[in-house]
Amino acid sequence: MHKMQKRSAKSIGLKKVIIVGAPNVGKSSIFNNLSGRYATVSNYPGTTVELFKAQVQLGSLNVELIDTPGMYSLLPLSEEERIARLILINDQPDLVIHVVAANNLERMLPFTLQLIEAGFPVILVVNIIDEARKEGRDIDTKELEQSLGIPAVATVSVLSSGIKELKKKITQELTFPVADISRRKLSKINYPQLIEKASLELEHLLTGKYFLSKWILSLLLLESDEEITALVKDKESENLLDSIEEIKQKLQKNISQPVEYLVNVTLKAQAEKISDKSVRLKPKKAASFSRWLGELSLRPIIGIPLLILFLYFGIYKLVGGFGAGVLVDFLETKVFEEIINPFFIGLFERIIPGGSINSLFVGEYGIITLGLRYAVAIILPIVGIFFFVFSLAEDSGYLPRIGALLDRLFKKIGLSGKAVIPIILGLGCDTMATMVTRTLPTKRERIIATFLLSLSVPCSAQLGVIMAVLSRRGFALLLWLGVISLVFIVNGLLLNRVLKGNRPSFHIELPPLRLPRLSNVLVKTYVRLKWYFKEVLPIFIWASVIIWLGQISGVFNLAVKLLNYPVRLIGLSPKMSEVFLFGFFRRDYGAAGLYDLVKQDVLSLRQTIVAAVVLTLFLPCIAQFLMNIKERGLKLAMLITFFILFFSFSVGLVLNNILIFWGVN
Repeated sequence: MHKMQKRSAKSIGLKKVIIVGAPNVGKSSIFNNLSGRYATVSNYPGTTVELFKAQVQLGSLNVELIDTPGMYSLLPLSEEERIARLILINDQPDLVIHVVAANNLERMLPFTLQLIEAGFPVILVVNIIDEARKEGRDIDTKELEQSLGIPAVATVSVLSSGIKELKKKITQELTFPVADISRRKLSKINYPQLIEKASLELEHLLTGKYFLSKWILSLLLLESDEEITALVKDKESENLLDSIEEIKQKLQKNISQPVEYLVNVTLKAQAEKISDKSVRLKPKKAASFSRWLGELSLRPIIGIPLLILFLYFGIYKLVGGFGAGVLVDFLETKVFEEIINPFFIGLFERIIPGGSINSLFVGEYGIITLGLRYAVAIILPIVGIFFFVFSLAEDSGYLPRIGALLDRLFKKIGLSGKAVIPIILGLGCDTMATMVTRTLPTKRERIIATFLLSLSVPCSAQLGVIMAVLSRRGFALLLWLGVISLVFIVNGLLLNRVLKGNRPSFHIELPPLRLPRLSNVLVKTYVRLKWYFKEVLPIFIWASVIIWLGQISGVFNLAVKLLNYPVRLIGLSPKMSEVFLFGFFRRDYGAAGLYDLVKQDVLSLRQTIVAAVVLTLFLPCIAQFLMNIKERGLKLAMLITFFILFFSFSVGLVLNNILIFWGVN
């Protein structure tokens, strides 16, 4: 067995504490409890995409707390895990908090063992302990501490239970020399003899200075970890690298299975031994209604009707009916048309009567009369209600069950059930959703998801407006939904056939299904809405300014004239050219323009259906286009954009002719 490197806490300065763990075990919730700062808490894997940091005071210590993306192992299988490991290596923490789910302890302890072997000072947080007890599993944290040689704390993070004890242990680990790893006695992990021998040889060969223990580096080298191999190449001589390669090749010849498989089997066996000693099984309580419902929601015969009910009441009734109907009508008619617009029009007429400066603020495309009205009266209520519904679904634990339910269907279009999160999030904001595609495990899946988000997933404002303008004629709304769904599925099937690469796999930790906490839901909604509105309001204002400049210079009118040709070709009023141009600034900006035209009776029923379909499929907005470039590169982003431009009008042309054939006016 290797000797673990010594590592002592820094005596002065800011202490760095990193929180790690699998997705969906409550890392962000632990972060929030420790820091007092809210980071989006998710019940679905993959939502901790950005890195969250906070400086907190624990006793006399100044601590920098860092929340990381989900990871299962030090050998990364996804982009998320790769980023999380880079944070561990680059930030060189004084302490690592490993959060695990109490009901899946034996599956998560192998990573704990790896962290200890890597030389990190570790505290094990056994979270969601209440659900484990309901299942008849009582976790003995004292036994865990003895077996692992590290502190262990039981918590229920959503109730802030166990947080005081966790803070106390963090302070102790950062203050006293017991944080020195050399004083910890971990039960010996008996790797296969050949692997043990090869690892020891490599460990003795490594001469560079590394933050990770040389033992864990040796194992990762034997597992052909590319990033660790590159790290070692930077620090070792070429002769030494040749010796390392010889040891690896010699080992591969003498074992019948991959090194990573044998290492994982060994870690799993050790984890099961520790778990068996630490978990006391008691008679199970009767299955609760939430557990029973959670299991039923995964069966298609029950799960699909439940999903339809969720979409009907959550999206159609709340977002479309209440958000796009009641709230938008009130804000636009009562607040803007009767109070805000008349006030500012009168004010500017007194200050700057007539002229181009006047029109910049209160003209047809004015910052106040159009930009601010669109952002506050039409977009804000719709996305606000959507984010509330989305937060309810994730806080209750229902969102990952949708992913598990749709996994088989999504695999037909080259995605896994994990892609449900960006697709559903796209119904709120496609720009945000495109950023979240980075959590998908393969490049192939990320390309497919980005393309489908850009083409056929309407943002909440588009969706809400379209529901509001089409819902009076039921068949019109169903026709729109059918066309968009068909486009989504057909393009997904084609991409699945055309794109090369690994087919999607799906692994998910299902959280308990429970009643959402209203405080959690409201804070999540507020944080997302704040992010969205911070992004959207400046864009709406700048869009008004750009359109105003375009009018003065004649560029806007030229762009409208160019769009008039395809717009007339698909049987729409020329006024829709402006709406499509609005949609390029932001999809929701264009949706608000469609709302105005329908309200003014400019479009017939046939034109409204065609306009709604083409606007949904039309170009991604500037913000999403820039995000596509950032995530997928300029070449692919341009290819997606040009395809969508021609495809959207082609669908509109076909649909318009079909509706004329059917006699729809």
